[in-house]
Amino acid sequence: MGKRRRARELAMEALYRIEIAEDSPESVLEDLFSANPVDPETRAFAQSLVLETVGNQGEIDRLISETAKNWDLERIAIIDKNILRFAIAELFYFADIPMKVTIDEAIEIAKKYSTPDSSRFVNGILDRIAKSHPQASAKTRY
Repeated sequence: MGKRRRARELAMEALYRIEIAEDSPESVLEDLFSANPVDPETRAFAQSLVLETVGNQGEIDRLISETAKNWDLERIAIIDKNILRFAIAELFYFADIPMKVTIDEAIEIAKKYSTPDSSRFVNGILDRIAKSHPQASAKTRY
């Protein structure tokens, strides 16, 4: 498994814990890295991904809600919601990661950790956001 894939999986776990336990991102990340020692590069990417996602969660959740027609944010499975959150953060705030890589990685993580239909759901939401927000595909900040 690549370093960035591992970082994304750790980020998903951290975001899940933050939502369920309502703990601070810093304490969740500290606990997560204590239990899952990783190299500095993987740690830095996972930490950046979590903090960027949490720091922009209001805007990210708004995008999910607007895009997921007929789905209340609360009805979306927590794992799927957090995969969408970190992938949207990647689309908008990580200029060095190609859009296709971000979407493909999110789909693969959904296949591994969620239901059989989740990968299609995640793909559909991310594809619509990328197409309707040129800044996501252009990889610039909004």
